[in-house]
Parts: sequence; C-alpha cells; structure tokens
Amino acid sequence: MMLLGRNQAGAAQILGSLPIAIILLLFIVASAWHMKIGMQVVIEDYVQSEKLKIAAIMANNFFAMAVALASIYAILKLSSGV
Repeated sequence: MMLLGRNQAGAAQILGSLPIAIILLLFIVASAWHMKIGMQVVIEDYVQSEKLKIAAIMANNFFAMAVALASIYAILKLSSGV
C-alpha cells in the first residue's frame, strides 16, 4: 500500500531499505520452499513412472532454486543501490 502512486525511483527507495529488504528475502525463501514442497507432493502422488518421477523432482528442485536465486539477486541489487 505504501507504493501506490509512487514512481519507480520512489518504489526502489522504499523496497531498497534494509528492513524491507530483509522481510522480502525471508518471504522469498519461504515462498520458494513452499512452492518446492507443494509441487514435490503433487509429483510424488500423481507421477507413476519412477524415472519420470525422479526427473520431475529434479526439475522441480532446479526451478525452485532458480526462482529463489533470481529473486534474491534482484532484491540484493535493489537494496545495494546498484
């Protein structure tokens, strides 16, 4: 709600502050972990082939890690002011 009506520089200033950046980092880690576990349960329940199940779980782990790292990088870049 604090970002409504602000331009990009104002939003970057608010999102780049240390307390907000820490909260966003914690939220990203928790969300990525939740996404990984949720999809893993679906894969384990509904994929019948063992080889396909292992491949899908590996892809799920990679995707969750890639999303988390990209998001963490973006927040750290925003908070460092670069």
